[in-house]
Amino acid sequence: MGHGHSHTGDHAVVEVGQRARTLLIGFLAVVGVLAVAGLIWLWPTGAEVEGAIHKIQDPDGVTYVSATIESVRDGCEEYAGAACLTAVAVPDSGPEAGQPQDVALTGGTVYSGLRAGDSIEVMRLSADGVLYYSFSGVNRLPVIGVLVGFFVVAVIAVARWKGLFALVGLGIAAWVLMSFMLPAIIVGKPGMPVALAGSTVIMFIVLYVAHGISLRTSAALAGTLLGLAVTTGLGALAVGAARLSGFADENEYDLAQLAPAVNFQDLLMVGIIVGGLGVLNDVTITQASAVWELRAAAPDWSRAKVFAAGMRIGRDHIASTIYTIVFAYAGAALTVLLLLHFTTRQPLALLGNELFGGEAVRTLASAIGLILAVPITTGIAALTVGPPRPHREQEGAAA
Repeated sequence: MGHGHSHTGDHAVVEVGQRARTLLIGFLAVVGVLAVAGLIWLWPTGAEVEGAIHKIQDPDGVTYVSATIESVRDGCEEYAGAACLTAVAVPDSGPEAGQPQDVALTGGTVYSGLRAGDSIEVMRLSADGVLYYSFSGVNRLPVIGVLVGFFVVAVIAVARWKGLFALVGLGIAAWVLMSFMLPAIIVGKPGMPVALAGSTVIMFIVLYVAHGISLRTSAALAGTLLGLAVTTGLGALAVGAARLSGFADENEYDLAQLAPAVNFQDLLMVGIIVGGLGVLNDVTITQASAVWELRAAAPDWSRAKVFAAGMRIGRDHIASTIYTIVFAYAGAALTVLLLLHFTTRQPLALLGNELFGGEAVRTLASAIGLILAVPITTGIAALTVGPPRPHREQEGAAA
């Protein structure tokens, strides 16, 4: 069997089996063609999107303007007895620009710490000769913009060109999600094919842009795609077996009114598939890199020994990644978890509720796909790298 060599940036040069190279490239080529064909077939037309999306129109006389808070005082005339503050806000534009207006701050906004000098958005209502200003939101764009700037600088400063390419890949992936996957779901395209086609294209782009085109990256990509297939299959079986409808809270009911073509079981499946992408990518690229480095450091090891050593690394990675998944969910659902302390029912009984049951299925399907992706990727990488080289051959190559 002929052999080639894999060169990957700063990574070691590793001999690669010709048959493994051919099979791996052939597999990815077939999957890539199918994904692009699915993208073309399922991409919604402009007329379909326009017919399915009906923007919520504001009532006549309603406009939104930015304003700057001049002062804040306790109490509100129209909300006597309730937690309320009155902000004196100066509109930055509109007919009353520069003229102070009283704006009531109620609900959670009372505890947000708004003070003089803060920028907010207010709703201006003018009807039947009556003018009224109400609070709409806080202008958080400057803070978020600074955080995004720090994020970009940190990524590029630490990861350098790879970080920059990762950001480029992330931007393209976001475009695929926003321009293809979400509109396709809204117009009623089948959710699982949409998610698989979109996610596959995203993984091709993200991995090759961030890590370069190489057999090492290709092995990681193959492991990612097979892990994604496992996640999809488990998710579909679990959603059906658990009789999940996809309606977990009022957001789904609101969306059903606005987009009646959406299949919410499909939407739940899309969430399971997309939710597993990032962690799968992390695990598979690490495993492929580990196998490559092991083969470079121990060219005389058998493929079975390389696989076993790679799995020892993978087990540590699985353990830490499971913590990441669980605590990421716990942090996002902290309010819901706190509410569990105020119910007389046993926590396990609450899994019958769509909100809790759906999240359990989503998390477990993604976690199982992640766990199985480790041996899959490690096996693919171990088969892709070349066979062991005898010591004499190594000495001859060195000479």
